[in-house]
This record gives sequence, structure tokens and C-alpha cells, in this order.
Amino acid sequence: MTTAMTVMTATTATTATTANDAWEALLQAHATLMKQFAAEDIWDDVSMKEYDVLYTLSKCPGPVRLSELNKHVLLSQPALSRLVDRLAERGLIARETDPADRRGVRLSLSTDGWARQRQIGRRHARSVASAVRSKLTPTEISQLTDICQKLGQEK
Repeated sequence: MTTAMTVMTATTATTATTANDAWEALLQAHATLMKQFAAEDIWDDVSMKEYDVLYTLSKCPGPVRLSELNKHVLLSQPALSRLVDRLAERGLIARETDPADRRGVRLSLSTDGWARQRQIGRRHARSVASAVRSKLTPTEISQLTDICQKLGQEK
């Protein structure tokens, strides 16, 4: 192996190690913050997973099918389906027949769902802001936003 190949192989290995270290740090930060948020007394009778679905639906411009919702939450399709059923039974999610496919159903927040999402969302937003600002400078927050948006872009 030539010296150039040895340097290139070492550089590639170092880059891979650095990238994996960054990924592990990101996962650890996420896990730490999620545990902190889960322990807070802000959720009322809504679990964090349920809130994630309410929040995701609040960001949608209109009613969506379950398959579309599933693209934006970290749940399997069967688990999401059961969770949506529970939220609908509690009156937080509204179901309507999909006009494009009468066999399908579209989901949206009900009036109560909107109210609950906003109520919990305000408290959660304050908690997130406090947690992030306690550890990062405004410049670091901006950098983190840019980095996460770049990583979150779909191919």
C-alpha cells in the first residue's frame, strides 16, 4: 500500500469514526432531553406519543390519510393506527371519508384536539426553549438548527 493510500484509508476511517461519534452524541442528547421532558408535569392525560400525533396533525394544512401521518411520526403503522383509534375515541381526532377514495379515511384534529394540542404545546415549547437555552448560546442554537435541517432533508 502506498503512503497516499494509507493516509486516505486513515482519513476515511477517522471521518467515519467522527461521523459515528456525532450520531451517537445526537442520539444521547435526544434521549436525555426526552427523558427530561417526559418527567415534566405538563402532559395532563396525553402521552408524549399521543402529543406527537396531535402536534404533527396541527402542522398539516388539511386532513391527511394515516399513511401520510405515518411518514412524520416515529411509530409503526399498526401502533399509529391503534393510537389514532384511542385519540378518536377520546374526541381529539376527527375522521372523515376521503373524497378522492371513498374507502379511505382522512384524519384531522377535532376542536378539542386543537385546544389540547395548543394547551400542552405552549407548556412543552417553554420547556424545550428552557432546556436548549440552558446549554447552548444563541449562535450554537442557530448552528444546531442549520445542522438538523440539513440532516433532516430527504434525498
